[in-house]
Amino acid sequence: MLKKLLFPAFILLSLTTFSQKQDTLYIPQIEGTIRAKYEYNPSIGKSRFEVRNARFSINGKISPITLYKAEIDLSDEGITKMLDAYVKILPKKCWNFTIGQQKVPFSTDNLRSPHQLYFANRSFIGKQLTALRDVGATLDLKNKTKIPFDLIIGVYNGTGLYNQKSWRKTDEFSLVSRFVCKPAKNINISLNANTIKPVQLRMNLFDAGFSTDLKEWHFESEYLYKTYNCDSISATEGFFAFAAYNIQIHNKKNLSKVTPVLRYDMMTDNICFDDKGNIRNDIKRSRLTGGLTFSLNKPFLNDIRLNYEQYFYKINQTNSDNKLVIEFVARF
Repeated sequence: MLKKLLFPAFILLSLTTFSQKQDTLYIPQIEGTIRAKYEYNPSIGKSRFEVRNARFSINGKISPITLYKAEIDLSDEGITKMLDAYVKILPKKCWNFTIGQQKVPFSTDNLRSPHQLYFANRSFIGKQLTALRDVGATLDLKNKTKIPFDLIIGVYNGTGLYNQKSWRKTDEFSLVSRFVCKPAKNINISLNANTIKPVQLRMNLFDAGFSTDLKEWHFESEYLYKTYNCDSISATEGFFAFAAYNIQIHNKKNLSKVTPVLRYDMMTDNICFDDKGNIRNDIKRSRLTGGLTFSLNKPFLNDIRLNYEQYFYKINQTNSDNKLVIEFVARF
């Protein structure tokens, strides 16, 4: 029922706004991402089809300094979710302010949109250890001279997207900071910190990331360290490193490049909470992922991702997660 109500409302809003704006500067932009895939799990001998994302967004300007964005996912593994819903003010090129429902600026892999991923599935850092979206305010300070950098700070409810009516004490808010710099050509470094208290347990997350592009090569790595304000809970660690190499394809009508990719990622035991405040424990594991990405010719982004994921657990832990993934991505 929710899908039936939200989708027509979303389209109606887009068309109404479009018809009311005569100046092309204020015409809203409609974007979308579809990710459909097939997975085979050799550990259990079963397979499935899945729509991982069916995202639609509308964004644009209502004045020279005021922007907006609203994004909905009509099928996040079969579930409808409202994602972004914010207003952004840009008084100067060197800073901007955002308030509303948004991605929490922590971890490069967490901040990637689905069509920007190098693999069919995110790293453990990007999904299990962060996957942060919340309601709050963000200030972004930019420097473009000498050593370019961004400094982002934010404050959020700390309760996720679906518990916005609860009143929060000052010491219960989630605080985040992210520093991204480019000390040399093709080198990016990020430093992130986040403290969050979704229920009664405060957790502190620290993350450092590095990436570089060398001709057709892309290398990237992140390390996360998470502590708990409870002596009986050990700290959580997460790590990934991956490489991708673009093989340009010439004189082909529909194929522009093929990209071999290889990633190693791991995480130790992790304590977290779901949207209802229930505690969940993700157990220690590591994974090796390899595959190919076939990029079809533009005008729109259109990728086919072929991945195989091999999981590794403790000796006494059953592994039922190995999978072959074939994913089709369309971004428009």
